[in-house]
Amino acid sequence: MDRVHLIICLLWACVNVCDGEPAMFGEVSSPQYPQPYPANLQKQWDLEVPQGYQLQLTFNHLDIESSPDCYYDSVTVVSSEKVLGKFCGQNSTDRLHPGDKPILAPGNRLQLIFQTDDSNHESHLGFTAFYQAVDIDECSSSNVENGSPCSQICLNTLGSYLCACYHGYTLRPDQRTCVLECGGGVHSELEGTISSPGFPDTSPLDLDCIYTISVQPGFMITLNFSQNFHIEQIYSQGESCLFHWLQVSAQGKEPQKYCGGKSPGVLNTGAHLVQLEYHTDGYGQSQGWSLRYTTQRVQCPHPGSIGNGTVTPKFAQYLYRDYIHVRCNPGYKLMMGEEEISGFKSICERNGQWHLTLPECKIIDCGAPKPLLNGVFERISGENNEYLSVIEYHCNEPYYRFQDTSKVTYNCAVDRKWTEVNNNDVIPPCYPVCGKNTEDSFGGRVFGGKSARLGQIPWQLFHSSPRGGASLINDYWALTAAHVVDGLENTNMTWLGGINNIKDKNPVTMEAEKIIIHPNYLRVPVGGHQTNYSNDIALIKMSARVPLGPNIRPVCLPNKTHEPVMEGRMGTVSGFGGFERNIKSEILRYGHIREYLSKECVFGDLPVTHNMFCAGDDVNHVDSCQGDSGGPLFFPMLGYGTNEQPYEVRGIVSWGPARCGHVSKGYYTKVQNYLGWIEETMANN
Repeated sequence: MDRVHLIICLLWACVNVCDGEPAMFGEVSSPQYPQPYPANLQKQWDLEVPQGYQLQLTFNHLDIESSPDCYYDSVTVVSSEKVLGKFCGQNSTDRLHPGDKPILAPGNRLQLIFQTDDSNHESHLGFTAFYQAVDIDECSSSNVENGSPCSQICLNTLGSYLCACYHGYTLRPDQRTCVLECGGGVHSELEGTISSPGFPDTSPLDLDCIYTISVQPGFMITLNFSQNFHIEQIYSQGESCLFHWLQVSAQGKEPQKYCGGKSPGVLNTGAHLVQLEYHTDGYGQSQGWSLRYTTQRVQCPHPGSIGNGTVTPKFAQYLYRDYIHVRCNPGYKLMMGEEEISGFKSICERNGQWHLTLPECKIIDCGAPKPLLNGVFERISGENNEYLSVIEYHCNEPYYRFQDTSKVTYNCAVDRKWTEVNNNDVIPPCYPVCGKNTEDSFGGRVFGGKSARLGQIPWQLFHSSPRGGASLINDYWALTAAHVVDGLENTNMTWLGGINNIKDKNPVTMEAEKIIIHPNYLRVPVGGHQTNYSNDIALIKMSARVPLGPNIRPVCLPNKTHEPVMEGRMGTVSGFGGFERNIKSEILRYGHIREYLSKECVFGDLPVTHNMFCAGDDVNHVDSCQGDSGGPLFFPMLGYGTNEQPYEVRGIVSWGPARCGHVSKGYYTKVQNYLGWIEETMANN
C-alpha cells in the first residue's frame, strides 16, 4: 500500500511540473538520431522558455544532405513566423551549415521544422541541438524599441527588471513612473542625512517640503549643513528669502529662514524636535542643500561635592542618563533629611536636572553603651556616643573586678558597636573579689572564742532554725554542710549575712531559691541518726543577687593545685554556735585551729573518709561546736604577698565529739575534693 501511495505522489508531482512553467533548458534531436534519419519526413518542435527570457539554440551536431538553398532536406528555425535560419550540410565549412554559433530568438519561443524528401542517395545522421533560457536586459537601449521601461532608473533583474526613482521622488503604483515627494515623514533616528529634492541637481519649482526630526527627549539635535548650499536670494525693501527659502524651527525658539549661497554651517538647536520647511515658487532657480544631523545628550549641572563623603564617578560634564553615587567616609552615614538611607544614586534626567538632590553624610553613633553588671563606664573622649568616642569600663571595686585587668577600653567603631582594639564587642563580666575582709587580724576561739568585728568575716552566713552557718562563695551561691539543710530543699529558707550579731536590725536577708545536696551524701531517715558524714556538702543558690559591700563579701574556693591537707598549718573557724556549756552565741565568734592527720583524730565509731580532714587545737582547746555546722574553716591563700593575701575556704564544719572542747578536735568536709562538682552545679543552675 505504501509503495502505491509513493507512486501516486510521484505521478502527481510530475503532472504539476509538466503543467507548470516552461523548462529553462532542453535538448532536441532528429528522429532516430544518431542513426540516419528516415526519408520523406516533416516534423516540428515548439520550443519555449519562461517569460522574461530569450530562447537560445545551439546545434551540437548537424549532418543533413546538402543541396542549393537546402532545397531537399533541411532544418528551419522560425520565431514569430520569421525565419531565423535554414540549415543543411555536414560541417561548418558548408555555406548553409550553422556551425556552433548560437541562434538567439527575440522572444522566449522558437519553432524547429525538420523536413526530408525521398531522393537521399546517402545516409545522413540528422541533428541534435541544445536550447536554454537567456536573461533579457530590459534596461538596455538595444533591447528597448520605445525607450526605457522606467521613467528614471531601470534595474535589470534575472528574468525581469525593477524601476527606481531619484532622491526626492517616489515610485507610483504603476511601478514604472516617479513622482516628486518631499518631506519624507519623521526622522526619529539619532543621526541621519536630509537633502532637498534632486540634490545636487536643481530643485524643482513650486515646492513646499516639510522635514521633521524628532528624537526622544534627553537628546539635542545638531544640524551640519554641507558647504554646497544655494537657495535663490532676492532682496526687496531690505528683506531677503522672499520666494525661495529654507526655514528651521526648533522647539522653544523663533524660526530662522536661510537662503543665498552661504551655508548655515553647524546649528546647535538645543531641542529634540526640529522642523525644516523648504519652499520654492514657480520661478527662479535653486541648487538646493543637504545636511547631516547628529544628536547629543542633554547636560546636567555639576552635582558638587559632599562633606565627609565622595561623589562618583567624576566627569568633566554629566549628560542625560549619567548617574552618580554618594558614599560616606568611614564613620559616617547617609542621611536624606531626617531619614537614614542605605545607598544613594541619582540620574541625570532628560530635562537636564538630577532626579534627586545630594544627601548628607552625618557622623554615626553607637548608641548608649551597654550597662555593666556590678560596674560602671566613664567617657574618655567624644560626645553623643559618636564615631571614635572612647569609654572605659570599671568594676565596682573593691568588691568586684575584671578577671585579668582593672579596666577595659572601648571605641565607637564603624560597625556602630562599642569594640576593643581587637574588634571584640563583648564586655567581660565583673567577678566578685573573694577572700577579702575589713579586718585582717584574728585571735581567740570559737568555743569560748573571741567576738568578730563587723566586716571581719564578711562571708559568714547564719540560719537560725536549724542553727547553722554557710560561706558565701560569690554573689549568688553559698557553701554549707549537707546535714544542715537535709530535708529542707523545698522550704523557704532564709539566711542572714553582713552581721556580727544575730539581733542586728539591718542584716542582709537572702532567700534560698535552690538547695542542692551532694548526690553521694547519705541522707538521714526521719527519726534516725547520722551514721556517715562523707560528702557532707551542699550548695545554696539565692533568689536574688547578693549586694556585696564592706560587711558581706565572698570567700575564695581553694586552689586545685595546693596540697589538700597541710599538717600543722593554722586556719580560722567561725560561727554562731555553742561557746560555753552549750550556750549558743548571739555574737559571731572565731578561733585559730590547726590541721592534723586523721590518725591523730580518731574518736567515736563513725567512719572517717578521704573526703574529711581533722582540725583543732589541743593546747588552747579551740574548737567548733554545735550551731557552727556548715560554717567555714578558712586559711590564708598561698602565693600572695602579706597585704594581698586573700582567704580560701578549705573546710566546712561537719562533725565531732558530742561534748565541745572536751577533745578540742573536729572533722571538716574537704572542700578541695569537690571543686569540680561545685563548678558544674553552679554552671548548670
